Amino acid sequence: MGIFDVFYPDSYERSLYSLPEGYWDSLKEKGIRAVIFDIDNTLVPHGAPADLRSEKLFSLLRERGLDTMILSNNDEGRVKPFAEKVKTRYICKAGKPSRKGYLKACELLKLTPSQAIFAGDQIFTDILGAKRAGLKSLLVEPIDRSTDIFKIKLKRIPERAIVASFKRRLKKRLKKELF
Repeated sequence: MGIFDVFYPDSYERSLYSLPEGYWDSLKEKGIRAVIFDIDNTLVPHGAPADLRSEKLFSLLRERGLDTMILSNNDEGRVKPFAEKVKTRYICKAGKPSRKGYLKACELLKLTPSQAIFAGDQIFTDILGAKRAGLKSLLVEPIDRSTDIFKIKLKRIPERAIVASFKRRLKKRLKKELF
C-alpha cells in the first residue's frame, strides 16, 4: 500500500464525453445504480451553464437505467439551473470532502454507497470524499484548467503527482495482467 492510496480513484478517464456507451452498461453489471457528478470542470468549464453534451449524457444515463444526481460545493444559484437543464436532482453546499453530502445523496437516491459512483475532477474534494463515504470514484481530467479559481489551481500541483503515481501503478498492473 502506497502513501497516495487514499487519494487514488477507482477509475480514471480523460473525459466523461469520450467514454464508450458500453462503459455505463458495465457499471450496471457491477451493481452501480446511480452516477453522482460534480459540475465545474467535470461536466462543463468552471462557471459554464449546462450544454448540449451534458444534457445528452444525463439523457443517455437515464436511457441506460442509471439514476443521476449532482453533488456540488457551489451554492444553489449555480447548481439549481444546471440541474434543471439536465433534469436531475442536486445537493448544493455539500461540504466535500465530508462524507455527509455523499451519504445524503445515496439516501435520496435510496441506494447504499456501494451502488453509486461519483465522477469529479478534483482528488482532494471529489475523490477523497467519495472514497471516505464508500462510493466508487471516477476521476476525469479537468475540462478547462484555465477557468479554475486560484485555490483550485494550487491544489492541482500536488494532484499531478498523485495522478502520475496512479498511472504508474495502473501501467504495472496491466503489464502483470498481460503475462
